[in-house]
Amino acid sequence: MTAYADLMAFQRETEALAQVAGRLGWDQETMMPDGAGPQRAEEHGAMASILHARRTDPRVGDWLQAATAGDDVAAANLRHIRRSFDRATKVPARLATELAQTTSRAHRIWAKARAEEDVAAFLPMLQQVLDLRREEAAAIAGNADPYDALLDDYEPGATGASLSAMFAALRPRLVALRAAVLDRPKPPALTGLFDEAGQLALSTKLALAFGYDLDTGRIDKAVHPFSSGSGLDVRITTRTNPADPFNCFYSTVHEVGHAAYEQGIDRAHLLTPLGAGVSMGVHESQSRIYENQLGRSRAFTGWLYGQMRDSFGDFGIADEDAFYACVNRVSDGFIRTEADELQYNLHVLLRFDLERALVSGDLAVNDLEGAWNDRFAADFGFAVDRPSNGVLQDVHWSEGLFGYFPTYSLGNVYAGCLHHALRAAVPDLDDDLARGDTSRATGWLRANLQQFGGLRSPVATITHAAGFAPHEGPLLEYLETKFSGIYGL
Repeated sequence: MTAYADLMAFQRETEALAQVAGRLGWDQETMMPDGAGPQRAEEHGAMASILHARRTDPRVGDWLQAATAGDDVAAANLRHIRRSFDRATKVPARLATELAQTTSRAHRIWAKARAEEDVAAFLPMLQQVLDLRREEAAAIAGNADPYDALLDDYEPGATGASLSAMFAALRPRLVALRAAVLDRPKPPALTGLFDEAGQLALSTKLALAFGYDLDTGRIDKAVHPFSSGSGLDVRITTRTNPADPFNCFYSTVHEVGHAAYEQGIDRAHLLTPLGAGVSMGVHESQSRIYENQLGRSRAFTGWLYGQMRDSFGDFGIADEDAFYACVNRVSDGFIRTEADELQYNLHVLLRFDLERALVSGDLAVNDLEGAWNDRFAADFGFAVDRPSNGVLQDVHWSEGLFGYFPTYSLGNVYAGCLHHALRAAVPDLDDDLARGDTSRATGWLRANLQQFGGLRSPVATITHAAGFAPHEGPLLEYLETKFSGIYGL
């Protein structure tokens, strides 16, 4: 065997073990007994230790030195493995294990603190997680920005400075549009109750309409919807609220976007570094274009209106136009995951700035709640009423995911670019969407982006699909056109 073949055989086992580790996380969120937490923390730690040992195995370095790339696929595999090896060898095995164990414990403490509205109960654990991630960032970054080292875990090639510049261009137009919209009369909101069985049945129909393959996937319930896995085992979760079926429907469509990316990757890349989404920003571009530009479009909501009437009877919305406005209703709210697409990025930008300050040491953990509440009041014009609507609402920091939040807004920017190109490629797409047929849209995304997995860098992936380098312009133009139309601006 060649050095490349030996390396890829070893890597395939590593990728398989990483999938098993991911399944432990899926189980923790969906089916694990409450009392199993301490044992699960040790299991996470053991898997992290095994994976770290494999990713830093000296043979990997030897194979990388000796291997040659015969084609673009081999070159991309070597690029990913070399990047992982270089990063992993800078992180002590003790630290990798301690991070896995600590974040598993922190997740349980965060969940309890959130339920009890007790910030003080979580902050000492958050300090431990932050200290470990700072140690990891310092080991990887050397003399570079530690936050960039953490961000690179989720969006290779991005920097805090480049994202800050992009977000600075987004913010003024978003704030101005938000103010103009909220000054107009609000469309009608849903009223009444919608039974859980009906919501789950229709959400499954939506998942299938957007191309989710249940032969290699499943849908479960979780407190915080997510997608997990790749290749032949890609699972999603959703949640229900009897007064808000849109939460269920659009959580499902959002997670299907993630899952469709993983299911759409060329099977030749299965259990290789190319066999998963290339970055969280690109991943988020798929979930957001499925959820928003397609799922909340006037054409598709017309079809969904009929489906809801079939499932729930007359629910008080007069016609398809009123329903479209209802689906896209802009109103004050605390929760990022429930925010309309106009205000969503303002929630993300708040978190991005706060976590950069935490990592740099400019913001102390004990001052985080006050900083959050001050920033929220400045951006949204009203006060946080309780911690679960504020600093305790998101799971990410308890899991050590510093650097993750900005990829949500970056994904929205990417989705704006992809939507612009999709509409040019399929100008009569609304005819399909009005019938609940997303196949040409999802087929275009699969052909131009999803099938390639990690073949290209994140920016090159979007540039290849859209035909131009990503920038915030298409997203802003889409949002301004859409909400000006709905609100008569």
